[in-house]
Amino acid sequence: MKLVFAGTPEAAVPSLRALLESRHEVAAVVTRPDAGAGRGRRVSVSPVGQVAAEAGIEVLKPEKASDPAFLDRLREIGPDCCPVVAYGALLREEALGIPRHGWVNLHFSLLPAWRGAAPVQHAVLAGDDVTGAATFRIETGLDTGPVFGVLTEPVRPDDTSGDLLDRLAHAGAGLLVRTLDGIESGELTARPQGAEGVSHAPKLTPEDARVDFGAPALRVDRLVRACTPAPGAWTTFRGGRLKLGPVRPAEDAAPLPPGRVAADKHRVLVGTATHPVELGEVQPQGKRRMAAVEWARGVRPGEADL
Repeated sequence: MKLVFAGTPEAAVPSLRALLESRHEVAAVVTRPDAGAGRGRRVSVSPVGQVAAEAGIEVLKPEKASDPAFLDRLREIGPDCCPVVAYGALLREEALGIPRHGWVNLHFSLLPAWRGAAPVQHAVLAGDDVTGAATFRIETGLDTGPVFGVLTEPVRPDDTSGDLLDRLAHAGAGLLVRTLDGIESGELTARPQGAEGVSHAPKLTPEDARVDFGAPALRVDRLVRACTPAPGAWTTFRGGRLKLGPVRPAEDAAPLPPGRVAADKHRVLVGTATHPVELGEVQPQGKRRMAAVEWARGVRPGEADL
């Protein structure tokens, strides 16, 4: 089939690479416009855009997927199907009707669970034991379309959302190729999603990522892992923001008041509503990331609170 692939971040790159190596023709790639990144806000091309350019494929970067010039170009290309992985923009009916087999999305959850922008983060935050990926035909509703195929993936006790997303991105790339193969051959039919088990996964904001040490240790652990690497878990210390890497529940440690810091040569503990958690890496405002014990040697927290 002739394809136009839509995707933007690193998580979409394995799928694009898999399609480039498949029997299908990737005629063009759609990605979000170049954006500023880093402290200097240097304009950079998306990871998907970079791979497409290296492969010599036409790259389309509409401000909106409803832009008339973009829609006209899409009609000129005439794709049979448009696979989508984390594109990051809404697709309206006018765009959805162009490819004869529609737009097929690879979504990183077991639909209808965790519909929305941040399914992996919410799976970690909720403490799910198992998650997965699904391919489905895009409709105007939010991740409501009929499902072609699924795969499952265990959520490990120490998984960050970044760890889990990386595994799902690579496993999901194979699922997407198999789905397109099945659509082309006519052997695969999409089935409506069930009405039971619907949950939603809105984007996590920096404010969502602020750690409340008045919560149980299990909740603190899940929140930090869910927000790693983005948007990045944080707290405050002596008036400045302190970013937190994954923590480890320290069930063997003596209780501490919620937020109270206790440091020695070997580890840094913080009290929660249950048992303390041990800090891993931290990043003080304006400084580099470092081991928590190194940070504690410099600031001497004593009996300070986070």
